[in-house]
Amino acid sequence: MAAIVVTNDFEGWLAVWIEPLGEDRWLRPDERMTIRSDYTGQEPAFTVQYWANACDRAAGIENVTIWINEGNCYPEVVDGEGLVVECGHQRPDVIALRRQAHPSHACPA
Repeated sequence: MAAIVVTNDFEGWLAVWIEPLGEDRWLRPDERMTIRSDYTGQEPAFTVQYWANACDRAAGIENVTIWINEGNCYPEVVDGEGLVVECGHQRPDVIALRRQAHPSHACPA
C-alpha cells in the first residue's frame, strides 16, 4: 500500500485537492492527513503539486494537489487520528458560498 502524509505548516487553511477526482479536503494549521492508495508497484503512486492563487492567498488559503498516478483513483483519506475524512472535509462556509456564487472561477468578480 502506498501512502503520503500531508501536513499544514501554514498559518491559514491548506486546501488539499485529490486528482483526478477533483475532491477537496481542508486542513487547519498543524493538522495532517494521510492519503492511501492500494498500489503496491514500483512506480510513484502520487505526484505532489503546490500551487498559488492570488485570491486564495489573500484569504489565507494555500493549495496542494495530490495526483493519484497508480492504483485505484479512490484513495482512503484519514485525519491525524486515523478517522476517515470525505470530500469537503472542513471546507470553510465562505468557500462553499463563493463557489455557489461563482462556480466558473476561483475568485469572485
